[in-house]
Amino acid sequence: MSFISIRPEPLQDVVEVQPDRRPDVQIITSLAGRYMLGSKRDAQGNRREFACRALNMSPQIMLLAAPVVAPVGERVIAHLDQFGKLEGVITRLLERGFIMNLSGSEEEQAKRAAKLIWLENHKNHDVNDVRKHGRIVPRNPYSTLVLPDGQTMTCLVIDMSVSGAAVSADIMPEIGMPLALGKVVGRVRRQFAEGFAIQFVETQDLETMEERLIRQ
Repeated sequence: MSFISIRPEPLQDVVEVQPDRRPDVQIITSLAGRYMLGSKRDAQGNRREFACRALNMSPQIMLLAAPVVAPVGERVIAHLDQFGKLEGVITRLLERGFIMNLSGSEEEQAKRAAKLIWLENHKNHDVNDVRKHGRIVPRNPYSTLVLPDGQTMTCLVIDMSVSGAAVSADIMPEIGMPLALGKVVGRVRRQFAEGFAIQFVETQDLETMEERLIRQ
């Protein structure tokens, strides 16, 4: 995967996202979603989808942890379950993601503000999602893929279990391809819109799984 040559800023250094205009509601969160970039297309010319996490959000601005970035000014279409379709352009590059503005009328921004307030008020009351088959969302979503030819690339781990993981990256490997996610060897089992699923060669220990899979 070839990342943008512009020198990015560390993600952890940009925690507070300030709105462009008046002070407004914003939250630090971790909302799963997917996004498309104007310049990333498949062989048929369709926009490719990648998984992402919204880490900080206001009615006008959103910070995305993302496996693939593009130049400042590129159009982004993102989808979050809580907000639906969100459009805008990249305004700032980060080490592993970017900040984008959020287009929309004042009415649409007001609706986003109301939803953000609701999420902020209820985030401490959420019950942990007990996923089917013990799937877990890692605290740190980033890891490294090692391909058969030795090439390495950053990826975003969507979720994982003791037997496999769902991954998003700037590659769509063929089903059956052997590779490593972090320190764990597996094979590509299936493809989906935002990425692909890896089945591990060996079942992992739940206690040490995240440490072995999440590798910078």
